[in-house]
Amino acid sequence: DVQATRATHLCLAVGAGWRRVACMAATKNNIIWFRKGLRLHDNPALLEACKDAAHVYPIFILDPFFLQQSSYKVSVNRYNFLLESLKDLDASFRSRGSRLLVLRGKPEEVLPRVFQEWGVHKLCFEMDTEPYARTRDARVRQLAEEAGVEVHAAVSHTLYDTDMLVARNGGSPPLTMQAFCRLVERVGEPLPPAPDPPAQLPPLPPLPPPATTSGEEGEEQGRQRPSADPAVTGVPTWQEVGFKEAPVTIFRGGETEALRRLDASFSDPSWVASFQKPDTDPAAFERPATTVLSPYLKFGCLSPRLFHARLLAVYRAHPRHSQPPVSLRAQLLWREFFYTVGAHTPNFHRMSGNPLCKQVPWQDDPELLAAWREARTGYPWIDAIMTQLRQWGWVHHLARHSVACFLTRGDLWVSWERGMEVFEEHLIDQDHYLNAGNWMWLSASAFFNAYFRVYSPVSFGKKYDPEGKYIRKFLPVLKDMPSRYIYEPWTAPLAVQRAAGCLVGRDYPAPVVQHAEVSKRNIARMAEAYRANKSSDADPDEATPAAASSAAVTGRGRKSGTSAAATTSAAAAAGAAVSAPSATTSSRRQGQSRSSRQASAQAEPEAAGTSAVGQTRGSAGGRKRQRTIAEALGATTAGKAARGAGE
Repeated sequence: DVQATRATHLCLAVGAGWRRVACMAATKNNIIWFRKGLRLHDNPALLEACKDAAHVYPIFILDPFFLQQSSYKVSVNRYNFLLESLKDLDASFRSRGSRLLVLRGKPEEVLPRVFQEWGVHKLCFEMDTEPYARTRDARVRQLAEEAGVEVHAAVSHTLYDTDMLVARNGGSPPLTMQAFCRLVERVGEPLPPAPDPPAQLPPLPPLPPPATTSGEEGEEQGRQRPSADPAVTGVPTWQEVGFKEAPVTIFRGGETEALRRLDASFSDPSWVASFQKPDTDPAAFERPATTVLSPYLKFGCLSPRLFHARLLAVYRAHPRHSQPPVSLRAQLLWREFFYTVGAHTPNFHRMSGNPLCKQVPWQDDPELLAAWREARTGYPWIDAIMTQLRQWGWVHHLARHSVACFLTRGDLWVSWERGMEVFEEHLIDQDHYLNAGNWMWLSASAFFNAYFRVYSPVSFGKKYDPEGKYIRKFLPVLKDMPSRYIYEPWTAPLAVQRAAGCLVGRDYPAPVVQHAEVSKRNIARMAEAYRANKSSDADPDEATPAAASSAAVTGRGRKSGTSAAATTSAAAAAGAAVSAPSATTSSRRQGQSRSSRQASAQAEPEAAGTSAVGQTRGSAGGRKRQRTIAEALGATTAGKAARGAGE
């Protein structure tokens, strides 16, 4: 209109200082800033950015913090999963008349510049409660206020606003799963997913984004045509961000793949309704026994509210569905639980200064840590898991249980913080609060107190995979070892080792510790640490020395009773929802009935792993359902797994 035109002419006459303010009178240029939440579905921040906007800038800022910090390592598998997710997001924007702009630099430095050069009215993003994100966003809010830019932060990475949950709980987070479930029952169901964005989004203006990587300045730079250089405004490759080794994970990033996996997982509604978390197979690799949705939840390629809404629809059609703590919905609630507790507990990611974490005198032997990290412990079950972790960036939650217990209280007596750091580097579904919370759980440092229940690095894997197919896959040096010895190759006669082409001590390492001995000693250490902490939440059931020894040697602890259930909050989440190792026990005996396994799971900590959906072991119907879902997921993953992770 005339006034807007006059204002625009005025700003050109008096200089750049007036330019932004005057142009604002004519248009609204908004930014949707992606960090997590790499999707278009259920994205309230995107919808807010589109309101009354002439132009919307979709941006992602590649922060050097995640590549340059020596204390924070990211594997090429996870970083490439991010890049694939960004490429998929860019394709989605292009199909709606826009594109994703990828900038580089610290957000605190990049955003003030684009506020000015793009004439930004409003900055929209998804709420992030991780410590680094809180600090970053507080600074960005301050800078936006100084620039006169509105800020809108939307809750969509979790089912609930965790600040609201804590407020409704009297100002402190609930510390048990039972208490958390009671809280969400009072609060009510989470909001449904937000509507999809329009088919045609507000376009980008003809002006390009600033060249944040080149340092070029001046108004002339801002008036150039958009650059075609992908390193400036497009999604880079893993080589361009500095990685030397190629990604080898078989899982592809992006919203498109996330929704495909979700649809495949729900292709059998009766299976979803009857899901039982303990009935998952940690040794399944050709067709993982779970949905493997956790990486997509971690990066926000999949909305937890969409997942939850799909679950509720199935439950309404199947009234006799499974219930917490083993149901599929419960796995999302465990995710919420750790987000809520973690976001409101100081120093949640470390032992020192963490009010929830028992202070245990761990001894971080660098040689033992390296042997564990590099799959050189001499225990094939443990080494196969660590190899899969490094190659695929993902392992089944029960496999995470095994290696986490082995590193900490079970065998090596290394701090859970060191294990958390290794998972932090390699897991494509690494999620800050879930990783820390579950490592504390597995090490019996918080949440779980039955420290005398220890995984056997031999018998636990053997009961799922007696032939050792999983070990043969990820440790090919043992591929010809007879099944009788594959979990304990050091017990094989020398002639058998020679025939298998694998001499223990030469081709495959001897055990770094003797499990039967060190596990007993470590149980005594944990008992002393508990006494020293004088913890008010210690397990009220004291383990006898005989029971502790049995648990350490066989991996079978005594069956948990009701007091243990109260302490551990029953079984924790599975994988679609959670990303770190979690706690379990090995007290389920082979041949145990399905009903008793469920009862045991309800009383014992089966805390969150990575994938929420698993097959029903011992059930032909369960195996059929698992095959059906795997087939629906397509041959791509299974085929790549069968051919090897290097493709």
